[in-house]
Amino acid sequence: MLIDGHGRSVSYLRISVTERCNFRCQYCMPEKPFSWVPKENLLSFEDLFLFVKVGIDEGINKIRITGGEPLLRADLDKFIKMISEYKSDIDLALTTNGYLLKETAKKLKDAGLKRLNISLDSLKPEIAKQISQKDVLPKVLDGIEEALSVGLGVKLNCVPLKGINDTEVIDLLEFAKSKDMSIRYIEYMENKFAKDKLQGLNDDEIQEIIGKKYNFKAVGRVESSPAHLFELEDGYRFGIIDPHKHDFCEDCNRIRLTAEGMLIPCLYFDEAMSIKEAVQKGDVEAAANVLKEVLANKPEKNKWSSDGENETSNRAFYETGG
Repeated sequence: MLIDGHGRSVSYLRISVTERCNFRCQYCMPEKPFSWVPKENLLSFEDLFLFVKVGIDEGINKIRITGGEPLLRADLDKFIKMISEYKSDIDLALTTNGYLLKETAKKLKDAGLKRLNISLDSLKPEIAKQISQKDVLPKVLDGIEEALSVGLGVKLNCVPLKGINDTEVIDLLEFAKSKDMSIRYIEYMENKFAKDKLQGLNDDEIQEIIGKKYNFKAVGRVESSPAHLFELEDGYRFGIIDPHKHDFCEDCNRIRLTAEGMLIPCLYFDEAMSIKEAVQKGDVEAAANVLKEVLANKPEKNKWSSDGENETSNRAFYETGG
């Protein structure tokens, strides 16, 4: 079992396989040129897998593949298959913008992927284009349909932004509900790479909008999930992820690994340690020692919480997948 310096059990590894992305979303990296880290700087899937095995052997039971946009990394299904074959019952998921999903969903499912989180911020083509700076909605919707048809579990993620897509909170909930998908509204996380002067809806504002049409009750958080869940009268559940609440970090069970081998203990902070040399040498003990040191230094909480109002992170989410 992996325990951090604050006594929390860590069982969840998020792996960014690329920082490249085919969108330029306003809340992530709207001004970043379409460039990427040279391939030789990235860990191979074999190197990443060596660390995955270390993590699984030490108690990791949930892995999420992220980016950037992970489907831009060639042969991703082969990496997923490596993990699935090593531990078939692991909770193996992927976060994607859905743009390339129609062509890849079946391969991912066949490789052992179980679930998807798909970013969907609008059901209006012009608003989706405004947020992502690309005409994306038709392909994303096709990707969602394909994922459902091949039997992948699908959860939608939405970042509600004031004056942009804040009128679609209920539309998106009803779309998800109609297709038996869950939805999580994610409060905008302030970071220096986002477009200036963006403002997101907060937890209370999202609840107020939904409450104008539906009666619902709070369910709370389930285990170490960052989402607060709510249940409509018919039993349908939606979630809100609010990193500004004091309890967001209380039982954080996550660490993150970038495509270049940086092991990150907290999404907010810049601190990280590299496993690159260890895994490229095949030194399992050294990789395990880096993991233990990162866990020992994992911060107790981020600075988005209520006592750090208006704090802005230097973290590039396109390197860590959020």
